[in-house]
Amino acid sequence: MAQGLYLYCLARLSRLPPLPLLGLGVDGRKSLAVATYQNLAAVWSPVPVEDFCGPEAEERLQDLTWIGPRVIRHQEVVAGVMRNSPVLPVRFGTIFASLANLEKVLQRHSATIAGFLERLTDQEEWAVKGMLDRGGAQEKLFSLKRAREADRLEALSPGTRYFQEQRLRAGCDQEVQQWLQKVCREVWTGLREYAAEVRERRLLSRETTGSDQDMVWNWALLMPRPAVGGFQARIQDVNAQYAPRGLRLEVTGPWPPYSFCPALDMEPEA
Repeated sequence: MAQGLYLYCLARLSRLPPLPLLGLGVDGRKSLAVATYQNLAAVWSPVPVEDFCGPEAEERLQDLTWIGPRVIRHQEVVAGVMRNSPVLPVRFGTIFASLANLEKVLQRHSATIAGFLERLTDQEEWAVKGMLDRGGAQEKLFSLKRAREADRLEALSPGTRYFQEQRLRAGCDQEVQQWLQKVCREVWTGLREYAAEVRERRLLSRETTGSDQDMVWNWALLMPRPAVGGFQARIQDVNAQYAPRGLRLEVTGPWPPYSFCPALDMEPEA
């Protein structure tokens, strides 16, 4: 059975604990290993190539019971390395045929990798998702509008009052969207004060998130560690202000900086 080298991440050799690294690889059996070039380290472990390549592998990679634990172990290895060094995380399932091929890629991209790790020193990725209870937000807005016009509405006949209330309710969807755009600009501006970089990520459907709320924002923030406290306090302030209107920020992190990695050609030169 052919063996490949499964790559997890790239890091600074000088920041790693003494080799060999402790821990198991993506298969839960093989130990971690490190390939080096100058002050760069590539953390990998041996895997059977057929686990990730070929027709059977394509079917296996669609099986959540097989892939799920391996994705978790991949993330655990990267998170473990990140506790000691800035990391350039590599996507799940990156396999090299030989140590020589991995070392060629490490050498070819050494300047880019070293520059990225230098820039990422003492910085970490945080995810911020804006979740909207759209129906609740519309109902809250309708209640506010109806309260402002309560005296006028109460003076109307029941039938006329009903149609006037329906007219007020019909405009709530567009007004909620306009309100959301305004709040987005304010929150975005406020969070950028703490972040070194910000990336917008694609919005996920309710089916994907398993939530009964709409994802309206999905941002990745590269955060200097000294700024994390202020960032978290700002998130609490935003939620205190807008949660009563159905909008809440969900924050997770710190994560390896997947959203800020440079694109590297992982194929060795012939």
